Amino acid sequence: MDAVSFNFRWGFAVGAIFTLAVFVWPATGLAATAELPSLEAGYRQMYNLDFEGAHETFAAWEQIHPEEPLGPVSNAAAYLFAEFDRMHILESELFVDNAKFEKRTGFSPDPKVREAFEMELHRGEQAANRNLQRSPGDTKAIFAKVMVGGLRGDYMALVEKRNLAALSTIKSSRALAEKLLSQDPSYYDAYLAVGVENYLLSVNPAPVRWFLRLTGAQTDKQEGIAKLRLTAQRGHYLAPYARLLLAVAALRDHDWIQARSLLSGLADEFPNNPLYRRELARIDQ
Repeated sequence: MDAVSFNFRWGFAVGAIFTLAVFVWPATGLAATAELPSLEAGYRQMYNLDFEGAHETFAAWEQIHPEEPLGPVSNAAAYLFAEFDRMHILESELFVDNAKFEKRTGFSPDPKVREAFEMELHRGEQAANRNLQRSPGDTKAIFAKVMVGGLRGDYMALVEKRNLAALSTIKSSRALAEKLLSQDPSYYDAYLAVGVENYLLSVNPAPVRWFLRLTGAQTDKQEGIAKLRLTAQRGHYLAPYARLLLAVAALRDHDWIQARSLLSGLADEFPNNPLYRRELARIDQ
């Protein structure tokens, strides 16, 4: 079974991915963390397509927190989302139309962006490993590794179309997210890793889902939607990306009311990103 047999729509985790992705502090600690506004500003810049501004914000945050993996991995997320935007990967028409998504042409990955993206992931992974050596239960460092895997898997699948290569990375990231959530269920953005795998693999034909389950992948559509909703409703940095994925799910199910509600909210929150208004216009055609 070759790579094009899989209809992946990876993303944070973003995450994300992707997308989208991106780091989370436990929701219970947000108000007490004085330095969070600068990180949040970087993510809002990223979602508003101000990638240069996001890079500057994340770099400034890293200067204050040189030991934390949050800075470099967030910077990697900005590189990934910039490629998504340049290559029109996040347009929901591509996600909804499987054949069109697999046959997309006209854009090639930027090798300089790839180099910068991988360098930031490597730096973030090294910082996370150092922190885990000092404190094996460091949940922020564990989540850093979840995001490194998610972002790298997103790049492989969505930018390079190396779906088989991405599968192992995505599964490992999801398993690590489940381990983290067993320790601290308040990392709501971490549910995105579980939701993305379950939902996006569930849209494949039954024989493909059977094969994917044999490899250890999860393909439960309802579980995927439930986890995406948790991130959309209670997550922080990845909540907007989860809402976009839920809009894509609504479009696939022809739930125009839900899709319009999600996209309208995103358009109001991020007015400099034309993607949401374009998708709203398609619904109303």
